[in-house]
Amino acid sequence: MSKDDFILKAEGLHKSYRMGATEVRVLKGVNLNIKKGEFVAIIGASGSGKSTLLHILGALDKPTKGVVKFEQRDLSRFRAGELNRFRNRMVGFVFQFYHLLDELSVLENVFLPTMTGKSIIGWFACRRQAKNRAKELLAQMGLTERIKHKPYQLSGGERQRVAIGRALMNEPRLLLADEPTGNLDSATGNGILDVLETLNRAGQTIVMVTHDERIAQRAGRTVTLVDGKIEHKNSNNL
Repeated sequence: MSKDDFILKAEGLHKSYRMGATEVRVLKGVNLNIKKGEFVAIIGASGSGKSTLLHILGALDKPTKGVVKFEQRDLSRFRAGELNRFRNRMVGFVFQFYHLLDELSVLENVFLPTMTGKSIIGWFACRRQAKNRAKELLAQMGLTERIKHKPYQLSGGERQRVAIGRALMNEPRLLLADEPTGNLDSATGNGILDVLETLNRAGQTIVMVTHDERIAQRAGRTVTLVDGKIEHKNSNNL
């Protein structure tokens, strides 16, 4: 396999935090390769380090030691402005608790990443196109009738679909989902997994963190994280 087939490579990742005089080691030498177009689930118990790993893969946090390469580029060599652009354009984030802004409409929440990534002049130049893309994404999520609603007027499943639409707004090459069904009932969570599977079939690369093995089985490959280390990897499509 060509190295060009990998969108993301993590090499020897360690992460430690200081709590008073104590050093807490969260990641202890993680190696992980993600191929373009893969849907990978990282599964582990609470405290295993899976959310920390996801945040490092998306450049929301930095490793204590080790390297993350995105399309063969070392993220540690990115300057602050480059990292901001990377997080805004190359990666989409979906979180357990949605992180939508209640003062904005559903439509405004979805096109927010494009607006924040532009200057005032740049936004005025592209705002019609951005709003049209946001409407298209909401239509894909089955939320056309909700575009003028505020997030607090929606169900949990609807809010998570808005969050997925927002994550896709800038056409990211990588979608990172941290317990995307963790705040939802089983039936609603299955609907969110259906959305992720559909996106993956269309070519979207997805890395999802979960503590639930049944949810992990919906991905194409499962990586198990135990006490800060990867225990084993397997395909779910055998």
